Amino acid sequence: MSSRMMLMATSLTHVRPLACAAASASFYSGRLVPYPPDLMKWVRREGGFVHQSIKIAYLEEEEPKGLGLGLVASEDIPKGSDLITLPQHFPLRFEAKDGESSILIDLARRIPEELWAMKLGLKLLQERAKKGSFWWPYISNLPETYSVPIFFPGEDIKNLQYAPLLHQVNKRCRFLLEFEKIVKKELENVRLDDHPFGGQDIDASSLGWAMSAVSSRAFLLYGSERPDGTYIDAPMMLPLIDMCNHSFTPNAEIVQEKEANNENMLVKVIAGAQIKRNDPLELNYGCLNNDLFLLDYGFVIPSNPYDCIELKYDPALLDAASMAAGVSSSNFSSPSPWQQRILSQLNLDGENADPKVRIGGTELVENRLLAALRVLLSNDKEAVEKQDLDTLKSITAEAPLGTSIEAPVFRTIIALCVIALGHFPTKIMEDESILKQTVSPTTDLAVRYRIQKKSLIVDAMRDLTRRFKSLSSKESITTQ
Repeated sequence: MSSRMMLMATSLTHVRPLACAAASASFYSGRLVPYPPDLMKWVRREGGFVHQSIKIAYLEEEEPKGLGLGLVASEDIPKGSDLITLPQHFPLRFEAKDGESSILIDLARRIPEELWAMKLGLKLLQERAKKGSFWWPYISNLPETYSVPIFFPGEDIKNLQYAPLLHQVNKRCRFLLEFEKIVKKELENVRLDDHPFGGQDIDASSLGWAMSAVSSRAFLLYGSERPDGTYIDAPMMLPLIDMCNHSFTPNAEIVQEKEANNENMLVKVIAGAQIKRNDPLELNYGCLNNDLFLLDYGFVIPSNPYDCIELKYDPALLDAASMAAGVSSSNFSSPSPWQQRILSQLNLDGENADPKVRIGGTELVENRLLAALRVLLSNDKEAVEKQDLDTLKSITAEAPLGTSIEAPVFRTIIALCVIALGHFPTKIMEDESILKQTVSPTTDLAVRYRIQKKSLIVDAMRDLTRRFKSLSSKESITTQ
């Protein structure tokens, strides 16, 4: 009896999001080579399993844009069926043992942890350059380029219009340019026999291709086994499996299990629901916002329930919002000692404070921001301290400090949304008119991204306004 370990959606979370992706490029010119080997035949020939009712097909759905090639059911497949099985020698991974040294390992140690994809990307480039690589049939099927923003023309990076994403894109581009210098310096005097990339020149473009291939396709799964029997999580690329597309309501899921007669680990995709003929095979890449979907996968999810905007918790910004909302408070810039103590508990004040707060997503308003506004707009220390912090952070808690505090809290948050919307230089109607014109695929993607950001702000304002009106009506009934 094999030992099966189910990897649910929560386990398929990213170091920086780790999951699989279909061919994510909406504008790539094709596969890495014009006529790559048949991937399904290769998997079967090398000891893997592919269900007879699975085929590779071009997916033409409207949303998300640029799905490209994916796996589709050619006939109905019952729930619980094994769809794909990859034996232990299939995953492409980068695992450096303690104390081990090589040029590739030394280069990997120069990569920041948040850019984990570049580490496995080095291994991918090594195998791409290696004659007779086991993974060549897989690598040759990879897209020639990707629709992630690091490959956007400069004008379309600007077209994203959202500062936090622009920061991340520029950060990745700067890293690739700097890492190119490091790689070239490390390799300049290396003998051909010791060259990890077979003497091939490695530049920022090839590094970016490898990092994008990994970030859009790698899984975080159980890797090598520790002496105590637990497993080390490791990112790995899974041929064919990474052609499953994304859905928040997937019809397939990943499991890992040990083979019956040995300790080798199998990676499987099984049908989590009945899959009907012509349905694409779908996995949940994770409950991610559109920043991560675009940065790492090269597409945007319309009406993404997990999308959000990022704001900086800043007294000057809160002062501006409260003034715009007609709310009078000096506590934003000069909180009382007892208010400051609560802000510290919320990690919004102090030396190691995290000032990034979110609006949107499943919370609507990040609970730390909501609690901070409730506390700062109240001067009643005793009333605040009667409430536990979880209650103050909860949007479902009905006016824990009374409607006289809750109403200005909502008005201030609505004003923050108005300010955030004002930072975008174009309006949604203008963006929609651009999409009716003939534009490049990168412009189209950038405009769709910013439409979704603006739409979530508008939706948050509507929800907050509804809550505010509900409070006002309750207060009116109470005073009658």
